[in-house]
Amino acid sequence: MSVATSRSETDTASIGRALAQDLRANDVVLLTGDLGAGKTAFVKGLAEGLGIDPLEVSSPTFTLIQEYRGGRLTLYHIDLYRLSAPEVDDLGLDDLISEGGVVAVEWPDRWSRPADEAVHVTIRATGDSMREIAIER
Repeated sequence: MSVATSRSETDTASIGRALAQDLRANDVVLLTGDLGAGKTAFVKGLAEGLGIDPLEVSSPTFTLIQEYRGGRLTLYHIDLYRLSAPEVDDLGLDDLISEGGVVAVEWPDRWSRPADEAVHVTIRATGDSMREIAIER
C-alpha cells in the first residue's frame, strides 16, 4: 500500500494521473471517501493520465456512468451513491469491465460483488484542504 498527502485538488489529480500510468485494459479502481473528499478530482487525474481532457470529467451522480474516450484507454466513471445493492447489480458492471477500458467506481460499498483484483483508493480528509490518499493494489 502506498500513502500520499494531498494539499489541494491539483495534488489529488496529480496522484490520480500518476496511478493512470500503471493502469491497463479492464482495470478497476474503487474510490472510497466521504462526500467532498476529492474522488472526482482524483478521477480527473486518472483521465489526464490516460490522455483524456480532464475538463470533460464531471461527477456522474445523476447520470450514474460517464464514458470518456480519446485517450489510450476509455475511462468509465461510475457513481453508485444513489443506488442500492440490487440496483447496482442491474447495471451490468461486470460486462462493462470487459470492454477494455478502465472502470473507476465511486461508492463501491454499494456493489455487492466488486472486481477481485481492483485497485483500492481511499481518500480521507485530514484538514480543510489536506487529504491522505491510500492506494492498495
